[in-house]
Amino acid sequence: MRLGFESDVVITGSAPEQFILKRTTENKLTFRYSERVFKKGRWEILNPRLLRQLLWYHRRFKNKSLYMLCASAYTAGDFAVVGAYKEKTYKWGYFPEVREYDLALLMRGKKGTRLSLLWAGRFEGWKHPEKALYVAKYLKECHIEFSLRIIGGGDMDKRLKSMTKSLDLEDCVEFLGYMSPDDVRYEMERAEIYLFTSDRNEGWGAVLNEAMNSGCAVVASYAIGAVPYLLKDNVNGMVYRNDSTDDLCEKVLMLAKNPEMMTRLGSHACNSIAEGWSAKIAATRLIALAECLFSGRDAASLFLSGPCSAAPTLF
Repeated sequence: MRLGFESDVVITGSAPEQFILKRTTENKLTFRYSERVFKKGRWEILNPRLLRQLLWYHRRFKNKSLYMLCASAYTAGDFAVVGAYKEKTYKWGYFPEVREYDLALLMRGKKGTRLSLLWAGRFEGWKHPEKALYVAKYLKECHIEFSLRIIGGGDMDKRLKSMTKSLDLEDCVEFLGYMSPDDVRYEMERAEIYLFTSDRNEGWGAVLNEAMNSGCAVVASYAIGAVPYLLKDNVNGMVYRNDSTDDLCEKVLMLAKNPEMMTRLGSHACNSIAEGWSAKIAATRLIALAECLFSGRDAASLFLSGPCSAAPTLF
């Protein structure tokens, strides 16, 4: 408790408001840490109770040394709806383990007799594992030789396996069940393409960090919280429109027909995580940001991209 009140800098996620109240009264440097607020849609602002909470807990501190670390590319925009944290939002996120690889060896180990695709996660509606099966169906219709490995389980298990049979995909789709984090990383290191199909309910999506670090050519929905921060379309991955399964399928087919492009995107993905989104880099930058704010300098131009750079308002 004493550390929370007396420390020069505090990051607070889910914590008692007494920390915020005492620190803001003394104008001590404090960062909130949050994913997006309106996961269902910004129409939620019409809920009077939610609006009152946002105004009370966020906007009333606009003249204090309280800033927002955005664990979603959509956090800044959500808070902008209520006029909170104007020019006080910075890119942040989640920082799972970043592994060091011999990149040439990693990429060479992905090559097999068939194109390898991977999907991993809980079988829930907002993660849309069924879209991976639609991709498989499309590739098969286009006469692409491939294998799709699906990791996880959940409420949609029976439906997905029934779809696999009805779509005649049993020869190219394999369900691996639940796996340990290390085993999931092993599968990522083997896969050429990683499919990330969640919708706006995916606050961040740490599997994106892991798949990119593992050298996968990721095809991901723009609605996922981490995607606008981590992925640059056709540079270190492919980004598709969340409402368009056709766009998803077409981008996967493009990669399937262009193995050199697939390798390039996977290599750039690995480098971009190792060089820009590790926990060590984030920690070093946070200290620099705090020092900048303490001195009253313009923090918005301190970093041009990556953790602790200014978070744009996305709608």
